[in-house]
Formats: sequence, structure tokens, C-alpha cells
Amino acid sequence: MSSRSSPTREVEVMSVHETESGYVSGSGSESSLPEIQFTKPHLAFLNRQLQFLEPQDILRWCITSLPGLFQTTAFGLTGLVTLDMLSKMKLPRPQMVDLIFLDTLHHFSETLALVDRVRTRYPLVNLHIYKPDGVENAEEFAHKHGDRLWETNDELYDWVAKVEPAQRAYRELQVAAVLTGRRRSQGGKRGDLDVIEVDEAGLIKVNPLANWSFQQVQDYIHQNQVPYNELLDRGYKSIGDWHSTQPIKAGEDERAGRWKGQQKTECGIHNPRSKFAQYLQEQERKKKEAALQMALNGLEIAL
Repeated sequence: MSSRSSPTREVEVMSVHETESGYVSGSGSESSLPEIQFTKPHLAFLNRQLQFLEPQDILRWCITSLPGLFQTTAFGLTGLVTLDMLSKMKLPRPQMVDLIFLDTLHHFSETLALVDRVRTRYPLVNLHIYKPDGVENAEEFAHKHGDRLWETNDELYDWVAKVEPAQRAYRELQVAAVLTGRRRSQGGKRGDLDVIEVDEAGLIKVNPLANWSFQQVQDYIHQNQVPYNELLDRGYKSIGDWHSTQPIKAGEDERAGRWKGQQKTECGIHNPRSKFAQYLQEQERKKKEAALQMALNGLEIAL
């Protein structure tokens, strides 16, 4: 008679062992492992430690500490620096960080040309492109949502062009943490940026170059011959959609060309839940309440 234990018995023994020892290992049952969570004191501690590290060291910490790690990028300078730093770490394939690019269908042609050059320069990196739901180009977008939606309803535009595609990407790719290109020197709401943050949905956001200035970023790009957006040579510093981006003047903040003349400084991806998202959530709640009420009314009639 064979002395080999059955697979079922091995799982049972492992579960008993974990329960008796009080510890859980990565090889244990998946249901016994908690999701990644940071308490406020732990998050504060991590930020105190990470703020003194060089970006490369922060990236190494992320790779070894955060499963489900991706880089979100619109191929701005900071994101390109992060991408280049990662490429030089010679990571084994399972540890490579995939890119997520939100194609709003309203990017400059120079930005889209840069995407092709980046693919050529970094052929081993996986690039996931997400577009607004149900459309493939700007003409289809206008037909579905109306002309110049960014003027008639900018919160709805942010939702359909950026926030919803981002949420869809996070859900489909099982994203738990993202590397962003935000820096304190960009000003506005980013002035007091931490290296690591957790948003209201539990997504971990890491800003590895939070401490760097625009000059440091630009110097790295030139010294390492990293491909960059040609618009940067024409007075642009922060580049988004063509309809909400302008060149800036000497002495202006780095992001002064974004939504010029408006109070707006962020597109919604890095803001707390937008008013439109809150509206959708409220509509869904009312829909469920109405369905429940109809079910109760049907039950009363049946009785």
C-alpha cells in the first residue's frame, strides 16, 4: 500500500498547520491571506523612510513589496524616466512592470507618435491601451457623447474618457498598485504629495519621483537619451489632451498650461471620487431600492 498522502490530505494538513502555528505563508491557502492594507501609522512610517531614497531604490522596494504593480502613464517626462529606470534594472520577466495608457482619443498626434517610439525603444515592456467604452476614434466619441463634451460637461468628459477606462483597466488587469508620474514641484494639489498613497478605493499609488524637480527630470531624459514628446521643445511642459493643453510662459508653474483659465488642476483620475461618479453611484442605489420595493410589493400581493 502506498504511503503517499493524497492531495486533499496535504491541503488539510497545511490548513491545520497554519491554524496551529498562528502564521500564514505565501504557499498557504489563498483564502487565509489578507489583501494588502496599510494602517495610517504604517503608511506614515513608509513615507518617512521612502522620502529619503533615490527613485531607483523606491522602485526596487515597490517591485519586491507590491503585487499587482503597474505603471500608469500618458508618456510625460516623469513617466518616461520611471520607465527607463525600470528597464535598466534587468528584471526577470515575472517582475517586469506593465504599462497602462489611457487613450482618450483626444491626444496630440505627437503623443501617439511617441507611444510608437517608446514601444521600439523598450520592446520587452507590455503596454495595455484602454479607450473610452464602446468607441474607437474621436468621431465615434463625438457621435456618442456630443461635440466638444469637454466644454459642455467637463466632469462627464473626464469620467468617460479617463476615469471609467482607468477603473476598467484596474479591474480587468487586477491592479493593486500603480506607479504615477506626479511630483511635488508640479505645484497645485501636488505640492504636498507623499511618495506612497492609498486612494478611497484601496488602490496603492506610488510616486517614485515625488522629490524631483522638472530640471532633474529633464536632465535625466537628455543624459540617458530617453525618447520624449516633441511638444516639449515648443514650450509645453505638461501635456494632456489637445483641447486642454497649451504652452506655458517663462516663470509659470509646470502645469499652468493645463485647463488654462479654469480652476481645474486634475483630470479626475487623481481626485477623490468625482461628482459624476457620485451621481452614478446614487443612481445605482436608487435603482436597487426600486427593484427591492417592487419585489416587496409583489410579495405582498402574493400573500
